[in-house]
Amino acid sequence: MTNEEFQRIVLEKLGNLEEGQKNLVERVSALEEGQNRLVERVSSLEGKVITLEEGQNRLVEKVSSLEEKVITLEEGQNRLVERVSSLEEKVITLEERFVVLEEGQKKLVDRVSALEEGQKEIRKDIKAIIEQTAILTEFRQETVEKLDTMLAENDILKEITGRHEVDIKRMKRIIL
Repeated sequence: MTNEEFQRIVLEKLGNLEEGQKNLVERVSALEEGQNRLVERVSSLEGKVITLEEGQNRLVEKVSSLEEKVITLEEGQNRLVERVSSLEEKVITLEERFVVLEEGQKKLVDRVSALEEGQKEIRKDIKAIIEQTAILTEFRQETVEKLDTMLAENDILKEITGRHEVDIKRMKRIIL
């Protein structure tokens, strides 16, 4: 695997991590919006409970003046009590769900923190890779320059050796 391929793989993984982080941020935002809606619904339920309690108090005041309707009012009151109990149960359920959402949100925050740490580590690794690549590039350049010098010197030596061989042959002819 070449350095360029390795860098490309690292950059792709970094892009995937950033995309995953963006998705997590969007999911956390969606959870926060849901949490806000739940809080609004709980507030609405509390308002309705207060309204029901006020209605119940008005019914109790009218009972003394409306003896014929006592039975009807008691039945209505019982229904209201049941609805209040039902609402209280729903509020308890909502509170439990709210706790679960908070725990989920905390887990998401922890996961996002872990992803950020991982991203920092990847950035450190990429920085080290870039530094190593620069060192290797410089080493390669120096090696190429030295090789070019050696090739030039080798050509010169070949030329000198060739001249000496010509001189040796000429001297042999003279001697013979």
